[in-house]
Amino acid sequence: MAKVTGIGGIFFKTSDPDKVKAWYRDQLGFNTDQWGASFTFRKEEAPDKKGYLQWSPFKSDTDYFLPSQKEFMVNYRVDDIEALVARLKSSGVTICDEITSYEYGKFVHIMDPDGNKIELWEPVDEVFDALSDSKENND
Repeated sequence: MAKVTGIGGIFFKTSDPDKVKAWYRDQLGFNTDQWGASFTFRKEEAPDKKGYLQWSPFKSDTDYFLPSQKEFMVNYRVDDIEALVARLKSSGVTICDEITSYEYGKFVHIMDPDGNKIELWEPVDEVFDALSDSKENND
């Protein structure tokens, strides 16, 4: 069954994303980059494989969270985005956009009953594996 498999990321608004990233780097040890920070975990169903979570501060005036007026957005990892979106549509859930595909996964945005915009992500973790391996080799 197409479903959410976990948290994919936490996104929030701030007046100064670079200052916030630096604070989290310096005070809490986050390994930050231009997007924020990535965290790895081991997949329960395949412990030899990694999964990735994204933490990203956005500028306060971003329109990426619209139509939500909230200061945050949660990204959920999903296992079959097409089937999930079809089921959500048939249930009357507001779908904000079309599914978009990138080398690192597929995305779509929906609204929950409280007006929170939610990002659904069917990841291609192997792309992040390669980036992570490249980063480790350059350190």
